[in-house]
Amino acid sequence: MTRFKELDPILHSQLRLAVISLLVGTEVAEFTYIREQTGSTAGNLSIQITKLKEAGYIEVTKKFRNNYPQTLCNITPLGKQKFTEYVKALKDYLNPEK
Repeated sequence: MTRFKELDPILHSQLRLAVISLLVGTEVAEFTYIREQTGSTAGNLSIQITKLKEAGYIEVTKKFRNNYPQTLCNITPLGKQKFTEYVKALKDYLNPEK
């Protein structure tokens, strides 16, 4: 049996990990803010947000603000748990003697 846990494939994507990392700190963020912070394209970000949503790691709310569409993303309790587990697994990789 290996000492190393398998890394969550949902979070192992660079962009999805960046999105979850932002949401851990802010709880909720606008799509445009996430796009600006990650430097991703709107299309790619949309695909990755959909994958996070389908996994239950985030919730997505669409509404209008001043007649403009607004997409809000917030992390779920499951998302927080999975992020914590992912970080712990990475620490185990970095400190294999422990």
